[in-house]
Amino acid sequence: MTQRIDTIAEIAGGYDAVVFDQWGVLHDGTAPYPGAVRCLEALARPVAVLSNSGKRAAPNADRIAAMGFARPFDTVMTSGEALWRDLDAGLIPHRRLYPIERAPGDAEHWAGGLDVTLTGFDACEAILLMGLPDGSTLGAWQPMLERARARGLPLYCSNPDRASPRRGGQVISPGALAFAYRDMGGEVAFYGKPHRPIFDSLAAALGTSRLLMVGDSLEHDIAGAAQAGWDSVFVGGGLYADTFSTGDWAQALATLAPPHAPTYFIGALQ
Repeated sequence: MTQRIDTIAEIAGGYDAVVFDQWGVLHDGTAPYPGAVRCLEALARPVAVLSNSGKRAAPNADRIAAMGFARPFDTVMTSGEALWRDLDAGLIPHRRLYPIERAPGDAEHWAGGLDVTLTGFDACEAILLMGLPDGSTLGAWQPMLERARARGLPLYCSNPDRASPRRGGQVISPGALAFAYRDMGGEVAFYGKPHRPIFDSLAAALGTSRLLMVGDSLEHDIAGAAQAGWDSVFVGGGLYADTFSTGDWAQALATLAPPHAPTYFIGALQ
């Protein structure tokens, strides 16, 4: 049964390290959530980030620090970093990639050091889906997906999230596009949570398996942690903020019917 807690510090002593999701837990994409900076500073344990970000680890660490998180993270692991490492290791055969990115230049910056070529759609061997421009809709991308399916192009998704919390609401994330392509019969390789390899990679980097995952996605953070054998804290103030804004938290959680119950529940990071 899920237990409600008031602060992460009250349970952190039972773990060797605490692992945090980014968006919806630490910040809203623009600024830290109230209490988040203080929460990390109060922990007498190693802390890490495990994020479904299409960008590599270093830019994410820089972004978090720029928001005012003074305490450095012991490890930052992103889905974009995991994909970069597989390409660098030669585990992926395709070398001519058509990038879909949130902002121009994101893919070029991400691909630094790799033996790959970023091309237009007609010349590519595969699609690199690492971000979506702000304001994107699935309908706008449907013609491209149909063309990709007709050519049998594989799609590498380095952000499996279907939606992300932002100040004032939510936006669709690359995962929504990748799942739509898979539903059309397209070949999709997902990197990031809830898939087991990224959890194992972080555990190996930290040198322990006694880890606590703190996240706001039941589908990615909580389910992935359960499959990896980690305990978890579900944060109600992120993706599901509207659901937990009123009423009983346990009843609200039950209505979501998560496939894996979180170990703990907290309204917001404290």
